[in-house]
Amino acid sequence: MSASGAGAWVDLAVRAVGGGVVAASDETFAEKENLVATAAPTHAAHTFGHKGQIYDGWETRRRRQLPGGPGPGDPAGDDWAVIRLGLPGIVHRVVVDTAFFDGNHPVSAQVDTRWIEGHPSPAEAADGPWEPLCGTPLEGNTAHTVEVEHPRAATHVRLRIHPDGGVARLRVLGEVLPDVRRWRGIGVDLASLAAGGRVLDASNRHYSPPENLLLPGTAAHMGEGWETRRRREGGFDWVDVALGVAGRVHQVVVDTTHFVGNAPGTVRLVSLGGGGAGAGAGERELLPETPVQPDAEHWFGVPDGLVVDRVRVEVRPDGGFARLRLFGRPTREAAAAAGLRRFDALPAAVAEQVLLACCSAPDWAAAVVAGRPYADLDALVSAATAGVLALDEKGLTAALAGHARIGAPEGGPGAREQAGVGGLDDAGRAALAEGNRAYEERFGHVYLVRAAGRSGDELLALLADRLRHDPETEAEVVRAQLAEITALRIEDLWTP
Repeated sequence: MSASGAGAWVDLAVRAVGGGVVAASDETFAEKENLVATAAPTHAAHTFGHKGQIYDGWETRRRRQLPGGPGPGDPAGDDWAVIRLGLPGIVHRVVVDTAFFDGNHPVSAQVDTRWIEGHPSPAEAADGPWEPLCGTPLEGNTAHTVEVEHPRAATHVRLRIHPDGGVARLRVLGEVLPDVRRWRGIGVDLASLAAGGRVLDASNRHYSPPENLLLPGTAAHMGEGWETRRRREGGFDWVDVALGVAGRVHQVVVDTTHFVGNAPGTVRLVSLGGGGAGAGAGERELLPETPVQPDAEHWFGVPDGLVVDRVRVEVRPDGGFARLRLFGRPTREAAAAAGLRRFDALPAAVAEQVLLACCSAPDWAAAVVAGRPYADLDALVSAATAGVLALDEKGLTAALAGHARIGAPEGGPGAREQAGVGGLDDAGRAALAEGNRAYEERFGHVYLVRAAGRSGDELLALLADRLRHDPETEAEVVRAQLAEITALRIEDLWTP
């Protein structure tokens, strides 16, 4: 995997993490897929195929533009390739590498980004809108590094080259933003690159980088793991890893697959602690010094389920292994911090959709999103509830339209919140249906109440009390209930 040293940003686009080139304007001379190949580019001079010299990169045909035609920066005059990031995140650095393309390299390159929800087709991914990220003039046989300051996350990038030519590799380095909502109720590998894990430092990276330890999947060969030099003095080798999200670790996996004559004799894991939200304090031992076997996957339980956010793996005396896995559950505090970090980086329209699942008033959602970034979850909840309490009649009507009748949830959070209704007998259900009808006839909208944590009998009793209210009193109660429900739903967004 491409990495630029200890603590480097993760390559979000490389094939090893699931990146792929989904579309290109042309690939006459060399295939677009080479742009995100994991290995560094290579070249063998005077090797020709049916279309000319074979290149390890992406190369387009020669454009034949008329004088006065599109110039640099005009997409009509560019060749382009669309890359799906294997790991969505915030881009901090771009490397456009023209290795071995000299005389057939482009004049310049532009990189654009966009966020697309779901699983778009190649045509959908290629279609706009795109947001410019960075650009650079290009020289032949050169790796061009561009530092980027851009607050929004991306799922796709587009490389535009002017007017044509070849690029060996595109590296899109940045910060992974995991969607912790996918982790609800399950254990995950908190150290994986997909979870936002990263290598902080290592004693040695002589043969291969320690970042390989956190890659998804199994290693295909020894070169896809981490291997140190042969130690000729005392001591041991080590690697420090920051978990993507702090959590309670229950299982450790040390995989020495393919390391036959160069696996360590023993491994030891300690929590470094104290580095982030929800982490334990101080150094604690997760795994005592334990012998490991060559070419084998080792599973070790962590009986106490320690909460950690950084670990050190010690290998004695030296050697290497293929993969490190730290399976566990994120803490509530850490999951909320990770979820908020992603929310703050989403494009506005996408972030609004996240909030509309909590309260269906579009103007309210837009106003809350406009207040980003938020210092913490409490700040987001405070802004959201204040906005609900200040809704005008149009906004209140829109918000109420997003709530189903008590006793008739239509899936989503409402179904979970109304779980207590399931305890009503037939008579209770009939009474609830009649109460709903009477309430809607009296007040003109659904009976809105915070149902989470309440039994069916409690909801019936509250309904009877609410039917005694005059319209003005009930309007105040409805706003307060709407604010309470919205706060609970936002707090629940990133609950592990």
